[in-house]
Amino acid sequence: MFAAYFDCPGGPENLYMKEVMKPNPGEGEVLVKVSASALNRADLLQRRGKYPPPKGASDILGLEAAGSVAGLGPGCSGRWKIGDAVMALLPGGGQAQYVTVPEGLLMPIPKDMTFIQAAAIPEAWLTAFQLLHFVGKVQEGERVLIHAGASGVGMAAIQLVRLAKAIPIVTAGTQEKLEATANAGAAAGFNYKNEDFSEKVLEFTQGSGVDIILDCVGASYWEKNLKCLSTDGRWIIYGLLSGGEVHGDLLARLLSKRASIHASLLRSRDKEASVFPQYKERLVRAFTEEVLPHFSGGASPRLQPLVDSVYPLHAIAEAHRAMEENKNIGKIVIEIPV
Repeated sequence: MFAAYFDCPGGPENLYMKEVMKPNPGEGEVLVKVSASALNRADLLQRRGKYPPPKGASDILGLEAAGSVAGLGPGCSGRWKIGDAVMALLPGGGQAQYVTVPEGLLMPIPKDMTFIQAAAIPEAWLTAFQLLHFVGKVQEGERVLIHAGASGVGMAAIQLVRLAKAIPIVTAGTQEKLEATANAGAAAGFNYKNEDFSEKVLEFTQGSGVDIILDCVGASYWEKNLKCLSTDGRWIIYGLLSGGEVHGDLLARLLSKRASIHASLLRSRDKEASVFPQYKERLVRAFTEEVLPHFSGGASPRLQPLVDSVYPLHAIAEAHRAMEENKNIGKIVIEIPV
């Protein structure tokens, strides 16, 4: 089979389509014929040699996939059958013609959804759902500040905050991105490049601040985050785009707000190593029951994955360059050849 690959860490030019061995499903695993995958920041970091896959995971890029069931390993429960349209959260291996997936990490694709649309769901939407509900314990009426609001996770988080009857506020770097987040349901949006988002958030919330911050930026935002975080607020860090080294009196500022910091990575959680048994399976089950029905026609409110652009697998280097330019609104999807 063909897969996205690189032989040594470096720039996008190191990526190519390589012929590799097709995987065989093990105990409790399902073989999926992949029609589409999607790009994530983790793929860029892995390509640069800064984010290796978890122990035992495929070294092929791709943290999500959509396709059809092509085989069943021993011990499968019978929930899935050959030909079922499925999407999956993965620790790696999604940008290939086939991937094996533990059956508990598969989700059915809504009947009126394409593989391209479905590929934009697993990593971004499960990350946002986990941050809001498993980590942040979002409550009705709370105000949630979402950094990188026009990213895949950001656009998912806006809609999930609305679904939870809470209030989404975003930051983004262009007017076009702010308009896209408003169309997705953001109650307010601020351009971090030309205005102080902490001042604007406090103005919007009449001085009370936000209850939850979803932060993938890290160090450069810490002072502004604490400035606009409410008393007893939750600051959730799930990425470090600006680095992790903080200079200043972070702990005193945090203590004065009685605030809490939570840090979360989804990829490195697995059913053997996690302190929460079968964490990802529980997450996928909760998402399937509580959120997935809202992607179907007639649901209210209706949720919608946002696809920015689609690249064929042989143009994987171009897709990486596009994400590095930080211009995408929503997900960059990779179409896998038949």
